[in-house]
Amino acid sequence: MMASVALTDDGDGLELWVAGKRRLTDRTGGSSTSTGLRFAFYGRTSTVRHQDRTTSQGWQREAAELLVAGRGTIVGSFFDAGCSRRVQWKGRRQAARLLDLVADGGVDAIVVGEYERAFSGTQFQSMYGWFARHGVQVWLPETDGPVDLGDPDHRALLSLLGAQSQREVLRARHRVLAAMHNQAAQQGRYLGGRPPYGYRLVDAGRHPNQDQAHWGRRLQQLAPDPVTAPHVVWMFAERLAGRSRSRIARELNARGVPCPSKVDPGRNRHRTGGAWTLRTVAVILANPRYTGRQVWGRRPTTPDSSRSPAVSRDLAHPALVSEEDFLAAQQVRSARTAQDGAIRRYALAGLVRCGVCARRMDSHWVHDRPGYRCRHGHSSARQPATGRPKTIYLREDHLIDRIAAHFGDLDDHDARDHARARVVAAELRATGAIVVCDSEGVTRVSECGFSSYGGRAPKTNASLK
Repeated sequence: MMASVALTDDGDGLELWVAGKRRLTDRTGGSSTSTGLRFAFYGRTSTVRHQDRTTSQGWQREAAELLVAGRGTIVGSFFDAGCSRRVQWKGRRQAARLLDLVADGGVDAIVVGEYERAFSGTQFQSMYGWFARHGVQVWLPETDGPVDLGDPDHRALLSLLGAQSQREVLRARHRVLAAMHNQAAQQGRYLGGRPPYGYRLVDAGRHPNQDQAHWGRRLQQLAPDPVTAPHVVWMFAERLAGRSRSRIARELNARGVPCPSKVDPGRNRHRTGGAWTLRTVAVILANPRYTGRQVWGRRPTTPDSSRSPAVSRDLAHPALVSEEDFLAAQQVRSARTAQDGAIRRYALAGLVRCGVCARRMDSHWVHDRPGYRCRHGHSSARQPATGRPKTIYLREDHLIDRIAAHFGDLDDHDARDHARARVVAAELRATGAIVVCDSEGVTRVSECGFSSYGGRAPKTNASLK
C-alpha cells in the first residue's frame, strides 16, 4: 500500500518529502517566535549587467538567515545593486538607509551573508566603533556570530578578510585590463564604448568564447558611416592644408553638418550642445582610430597606472586617413591671417613658456616680425591686478639665435633664415621639449634631447644662459 503525503496550500507536503520528511524548526532561518535580537540584513552586488540581483540577494540572505537561526529575527533587508565594495557605506544608497535605521535604534544587530559583499580593506574597522556606540552588533558568517574586536583572533581574522577583499579587487582589475590590452593589441578587437564620429558598428562574427557565443553574444567592429565619414575625411584634408580647428568648426556649422551629439543622441545624452566646437574638432583630429588601428587605454584607468596604450598590430577596420597624414596633421600649426590678408607664421608656437608664471606664452606680432609675450594671466577684459609682473615681450629671431648658438652648429646662419627656425622648431617638437623664458630671454630647455645637433645632446633642463 502506497503511503501518501497530503499537500497543503503552501506546499509543506512536497517540502517534507524532498527533505526526507524532516521538518525544519524554521524554514526561513529566523526564530519561530518573535523573541531574540532584531537583525537588519545587508547585501550587495557590484553589477547588474553580469549578475542576477535576485539570485545574488537570495544566496546572501540565505547565508544570513542560517547564521541567526534561533537567535533572532531579520526585521529589515537592505541590498545595494550596481555598487562597488570600495564605496563607503554613506555613499551607498541602501547602506545609508541602514545607517539611519541604526541611528534611530530600529535594530539590535546587522548581519551580512559574506564579508566581501559588505566591506573592503579597512572599512569594517573604521565603522566598528560607530556601530558599538549605537549598541549594535555586526554578525559575520566568518566569525559564526557577532564580531568582537577585543578578541585578538577576531582582529587577526578581520585584518585578513580586509586584505583579501582588497586583493580580490586589485587582482580582478589587473586581469581584466591585461586581457583587454591583449585583445586590442593582438586581435584588434573592438572593446565597447561609443563608436567615433564617422564610424558605425557592424557585426564581426561569432564570439570566440564558447560560453559567450552560446548565449548569443557576437563580436562587433567599426565600419565607415556613409553619412558622416566624408566629413571626417574633409576635416583631415582641411587640417593638412593648414586650416585652424576653429575655422574648420565654423565651416561645418555654416554648412549645416550635424555634430556628433545630433548624429547619435542616444550615445551622447551627456552632450547638450547642438553645434560644432573647437574642442569637438580637436578630439576628432587627435583620434588615432581613424587610421584603421584599434587603440585602447589612451587615458589611464587609475591615477598611478603605468600601462602603455594598446595599438593593434594590424588594421582592425577601414581607415579614413592614412597613418602618414594623421601624424602630419598632429604637427600642423595653423597660420594666422592678419587684417591685411597676410599670413603670419610662428615657428615656436606652443613651445615657449614663461619662467615667471609657467604659462604658455602667446604668439604676438610686433614691428613686422613674429614674437611672443606673456601677460601672466591678464586680459584686456579686466583691470590689471596689483603687483602683477611686467608683461614679457620676446622676439622669435632672438630666441632662435640663443637656442642655435647654444648647440653651436647653426650660429653661422642668417638670423632671418626661416629654414633654420623650422629646423629648431622641428627638433623641439620631436623631442617633446619646451623653451622656458623670462624677461632676459631663454633660460633653459626642459626635457630635451636634440640628438641631431652634432650628436651633442644637452641634459634635461639645460641652461641656455
